[in-house]
Amino acid sequence: MSEPGIDYESVFRALPAMVALLTPGLVFADANDEFVRYSGRSRTELIGRNLFEIFPDNPNDPGATGARNLEASLRRVLETGERDTMAIQRYDVQSQTRPGTWHQRYWSPVNTPIFDSQGRVVLLLHRVEEVTELIHARDRATVGDRARVLEAELYTRSRELQDVNERLRLAHAREREVALALQDAMLPAPRLDGRHQAAVRYRPAIGALNVAGDWFDLVELPGGSLAVAVGDVVGHGLVAAGVMGQLRSALSAAMRAADGPAQALEVLGLYARSVPGAQSTTAAAVYIDWGDYSLTYSSAGHLPPVLARSDGTVAYLDQATDPPLDTRPEHLPRARARLEFKEGDTLVLYTDGLVERRREDIDVSLARLADSLAAHRDLEPEELADTLLVDLLPAAGATDDTALVVVRL
Repeated sequence: MSEPGIDYESVFRALPAMVALLTPGLVFADANDEFVRYSGRSRTELIGRNLFEIFPDNPNDPGATGARNLEASLRRVLETGERDTMAIQRYDVQSQTRPGTWHQRYWSPVNTPIFDSQGRVVLLLHRVEEVTELIHARDRATVGDRARVLEAELYTRSRELQDVNERLRLAHAREREVALALQDAMLPAPRLDGRHQAAVRYRPAIGALNVAGDWFDLVELPGGSLAVAVGDVVGHGLVAAGVMGQLRSALSAAMRAADGPAQALEVLGLYARSVPGAQSTTAAAVYIDWGDYSLTYSSAGHLPPVLARSDGTVAYLDQATDPPLDTRPEHLPRARARLEFKEGDTLVLYTDGLVERRREDIDVSLARLADSLAAHRDLEPEELADTLLVDLLPAAGATDDTALVVVRL
């Protein structure tokens, strides 16, 4: 017998902590009963209005920073997509019955992002606990009491911090060891016979284990042709890396036997159905034929490879794009297209970490890639690969992994 449905709206209303939902514009979308009770504002006064319109800083206190600190925290959560636990804030609240009278209040806020199915932050969950009485009780203690308490707390925190630092050091060392071994095994440098100039790069996301679901591959084919591929498994960490290793090996074998990139991706798609975690993987494959100076390509939901011509123009290989792997109910042939190139042109394949940015249209991101390629088209592949990473990745590090292949044609 199925379990009864849960009325999550009633659960939200009854939460014993102050909780509000804010839009990315910092407008109240909802607030639970506890938030309404302790904030001194009715739900009608809250919903649809900006947080800082209702709760500004105390204009009579030049040193008031509560609103500014809270806004900085909320903006940081929107930008990074990571939860932020704030230090205790003094944030005075104006009396509803006596305008101009402000009550000294202290709060402990936690701001958490809520994502949609595309990974975009669509709401902010603002949980706050009033700690005014605790602060006042602390302030009523004698100087000697506070000194003894602080001394004990500092000693305890110092020992805890030493323990945490040691555990972090050991964990990071182990993560690095695992990461380097997996990266070497799953993403080896290409072993070309010297006829082809190519460079590959892999950059992990900040804060992630040094491997994930992005991959690249270069396969020399009979007759001097070269097959190039990139792919991206959904997710991060060792599970995604394991799926990536299986798919990369399968596509590498398929490119050696298939009649072109479209058929290779068809084979990979059929194989992906038997690999847990492979659904919605994207991949792109390009066959380079120096005999007739042509690129034959196919894409399974992946961002388009780019041909940077020696005259400064840029062409996207976007005329043969089908859905990602294992997303169709039945097997269908995949599309393929052909594009001619000239000697000295450059082919670039990449994963989304190189170009995609939160709240930025993908056309803007791809245009930035095209501009960088046009500006640096004369660089050799190794130099060009490094330059693209410097130009396109955020200085603080990307939030998604990046695989990059540069081939001089």
